[in-house]
Amino acid sequence: MSYTIKDIAVAAEELKKQFETLEDKKAIRRSPTFRELFSKIKTAEPDKRAQFGAEVNKLKNEVEAWLSELESDNDDRAPIDVTAPFPTNSNPTTRFSLLPTQKGSIHPLMKELETVLGIFARMGFATIESREIDDDYHMFGALNFPEGHPARDDYDTFMTTQKDKKGKQFIAPAHTSTMQNRVLRQFASNLVNDEPIAVVIPGRVFRNEDLDARHEHTFYQLEGVYVGKAVTAGNLIATLKVFLQEYYQQELEVKTQPFYFPFTEPSFEFALSCPFCKKQGCNVCSQTGWIELLGCGMIHPNVLKEAGIDPTIYTGFAWGGGIDRLVMMKYDIEDIRHFESGKLEFLRQFS
Repeated sequence: MSYTIKDIAVAAEELKKQFETLEDKKAIRRSPTFRELFSKIKTAEPDKRAQFGAEVNKLKNEVEAWLSELESDNDDRAPIDVTAPFPTNSNPTTRFSLLPTQKGSIHPLMKELETVLGIFARMGFATIESREIDDDYHMFGALNFPEGHPARDDYDTFMTTQKDKKGKQFIAPAHTSTMQNRVLRQFASNLVNDEPIAVVIPGRVFRNEDLDARHEHTFYQLEGVYVGKAVTAGNLIATLKVFLQEYYQQELEVKTQPFYFPFTEPSFEFALSCPFCKKQGCNVCSQTGWIELLGCGMIHPNVLKEAGIDPTIYTGFAWGGGIDRLVMMKYDIEDIRHFESGKLEFLRQFS
C-alpha cells in the first residue's frame, strides 16, 4: 500500500488537536498517531520510504518544538514556594487569607516544659536537649545493659534499617537516659572544680505501646542527672519533692518503693500524694490516694565508670519521668492521646 505526504499532513492536524486538549502535554510523545506513522515507514514502497521517513521525523521535531516552547513559557513564571500559605502564582483576589495570630497558642506540652525547665534552672540545673535518633551504645551499652541482658527485652524499641559502623541498628530512643553518658562526660570538669554535675534533659521518646488513654507511642520525658561528692538518695527525694511542690503550687507527700533499673542501684518508683483528692481517693489516682510518677535511683557505679568518673569518690542520682503525665495531672486531662491528635477543640483550651 502506498502512503503519501497527505497522510502525514492529516496526522499533523490530529496531533495538534490532541496537544491542545492534553493536560500533560508531554504525553503527546506517546500518542498512538505517532506509533501508526512510524509503523507505516516499514511498509512504504522502497523508492519512497526514505522521503516518507524524513517527513515523519520532521513532524516529530515539530512536536518537540511545541513542547520546548511551552517549557520556555513556564520558565518565566515565579518559582513555587511550598511554604507559602497560598499559591504564589494565583490571582491576589483568590488567595487564602492567613489565620489570625490571635487564635494561635503554644502547645500545652511546650508551655509546661518551659515552666518545668524554669524551675530546675532556679535550682541550678543546666538543660541539654535529647536526641530523636541514637545508637545501641547510648541506648543500652553505656547504661549497664550488656549484650544479651534480659532487661533489653523490657523496651519495645523502634529500630531503623540503617546501621552504625558496628553493624548495630540505629534506635528511636525509648528514654532520655540515652544522654546520660554524654552529659557525664561533657560536664566531668565540674567535678574537678569541686562543682556538681547538675543537668536536666528534655526530649521526645518513642515506644511500641498498645495505645490507650494513659499510653502513647510518642511522648516527652525529662531526665535529671546530679553527681558530686557524698550525694545520697535523700538528696534525690528532696530534689524531686521541691520541684513537684513548686510545679503544683501545694504541699505534697512523697514516697518511694524498690524497683529495678540496670542503670541505677538502688532503684525506686517515685510516687506523690494525689494533688486532686488530698489522698482521699479519686479516679486520677485509682482510689489509692497516690500517683506513681517516675523512675529514679542512685546512678550505678558501672555507668559512672563508663563515663570516666570514679564511683569511689563521686556518687549521683538520676530520674526520668513523663512531661505528658505531669501536664495531664495539672489540667485534669483524661486522655494522653489528645496531645498528639492535633484537635483544635483541645488545643484552644490553652490559648
